[in-house]
Amino acid sequence: MSQGSLVKRQFGRRARLALSPASAVKVDDQAPAARTLWNLLHAWWRMMPKERRTLTNADAAIRQARKDIDFLAVLPAQAAQAVLKTYFRAWKNCWDGRAAAPNFKGRFRTVMSVDIPQGRDLHVTRVHRRWGMVDIPKVGRVRFRWTKDLPVGRRADEENRITGARLVEDALGWHIAFRVQTLEATPAPHPGPEVGIDVGVTVPLALSDGTTYEHGEWLTDKEKATLLHLEQRAAQRKRHHKSGERTSRRLHHTYDRIAGLRAKAKRRALDWQHQTTTHIARTYGTVVVEALTITSMVKSAKGTIEEPGKNVAQKAGLNRSIHAEAWGRTVTLLAYKTARHGGTLVKAPAPGTSRRCSACGFTTPGSRESQAVFVCKNPDCGWSGNADHNRARNVLHLYRMGLALVPAAGRAVVRRAKRVKPTAAR
Repeated sequence: MSQGSLVKRQFGRRARLALSPASAVKVDDQAPAARTLWNLLHAWWRMMPKERRTLTNADAAIRQARKDIDFLAVLPAQAAQAVLKTYFRAWKNCWDGRAAAPNFKGRFRTVMSVDIPQGRDLHVTRVHRRWGMVDIPKVGRVRFRWTKDLPVGRRADEENRITGARLVEDALGWHIAFRVQTLEATPAPHPGPEVGIDVGVTVPLALSDGTTYEHGEWLTDKEKATLLHLEQRAAQRKRHHKSGERTSRRLHHTYDRIAGLRAKAKRRALDWQHQTTTHIARTYGTVVVEALTITSMVKSAKGTIEEPGKNVAQKAGLNRSIHAEAWGRTVTLLAYKTARHGGTLVKAPAPGTSRRCSACGFTTPGSRESQAVFVCKNPDCGWSGNADHNRARNVLHLYRMGLALVPAAGRAVVRRAKRVKPTAAR
């Protein structure tokens, strides 16, 4: 929605909660209650005939269940209504072809969360430079880490306000994700230059102007040694675990520590991605990336019994490295950040970009001598340079030639870019 030169924007702000032991117990009770309510609702849906699967009947069933089952009463009524709305929205997404059909939520594979749909119930205040306070229904007043400014106090009005929140648990504890609505000025077109980006494993981001963005290991040597020790301990304890036997508390504790270290590495990787994509969005007006089909790139090379695959272990290691770099998340971050700064994100077709010479434009076999070096085999050229930067320049060249895929509403649609003189990208 837009109002003149202003545009309404909705986004999230996630912060870490500092729960007291008593508050943590209450939140730990609400999350399983929300999951159980979802499962009961799904069982009710499968049991009822089609003509009785209505929102009114489901609401009546939920109200009756919260009266009959004391365990569900710890969940606030508005959070229960949010579960109902989310469940019906999941079926609508399924019918529209946007998602698979909803199913039961398992105990261990489900992210524990509790929705707070009403923003007026939160009463968010800032009490310190680093801390804020928020009201959580049936929990009380809780501190949270203040990392981003929120529209509270005098800054809050009908157009700039917190519309709700969600409590989410991960391996590092409980967090609160605020839903924020603001009215901002429409960004002016970004005057920055165009740039092509090549994503990789050895060099995470290589730009067509010669810039590279690299990172080190996400865990320190001590943390990696601890993670290896915990994984070996978990494997040893699991070896003595009989099939069908209940998992011991020691093994669960080991799994929790492993998940904590992996979550810490993921948080550091996400922080690097946010800082890097923000700098790119502020610097460049048009960002061109490859239209990669990552799901096809990370398929297993195991093959079949009749035709077994080759180099299966090496391909599995490459797949893990691709997953660790999270190329899709990088493109997602670039998409909304370039739009916020008035820029444009464009996707160019990937085939052939690694074998084409960005200096003369010829594609000759064997030009990429190694993972890092490109040497043109054209006798009239002979150009050599970094293979990643060469591919990034080829990606930019495809955009300048008018071959581009511009993401729109989360999907890529073909759009012809403005044709310019077809010179080689340098």
